[in-house]
Amino acid sequence: MALPVPQLIVFDLDFTLWDCGGTWCDCLSPPFRLDKDRIIDRTRRYIRCYQDVEAILDYCDQQQIPMALASRTEQPAWARELLQLLAITHRFAYAEIYPSSKVRHFTALGKASGIAYEEMLFFDDEMRNIREVGEMGVTAIHVANGMSSELFHASLDR
Repeated sequence: MALPVPQLIVFDLDFTLWDCGGTWCDCLSPPFRLDKDRIIDRTRRYIRCYQDVEAILDYCDQQQIPMALASRTEQPAWARELLQLLAITHRFAYAEIYPSSKVRHFTALGKASGIAYEEMLFFDDEMRNIREVGEMGVTAIHVANGMSSELFHASLDR
């Protein structure tokens, strides 16, 4: 039996929506800049969304499913700058980006959105976050190798 359509889809950033040259965004070396349609840091690490992310975000927009970000990073300003450079900031109705437990992120998302945890779908690459958020009642999906359309649509059909 498929889950009801989620009322809020939440994504982690590092190793979930984007790859930052094989590291976390808070391990990059600003300044960030565009170089021939690529975003790079000072050491020329390439920052990019995974291949299927644009199609996934488009699907959520077409279905009018609000999206949010929940990212535990020591450098929230860098993460926000990268979101702007990738031109995807506007796609997210809510963004909890700061160093803290995902429980704190989801508590804030629940308060800001008024959406029950049981009506949220969350994607993250770290099992500790999947467990913590899952215990809150959120449907939490482990992303082993970056977001893919296959994983995303399989999660909607669970």
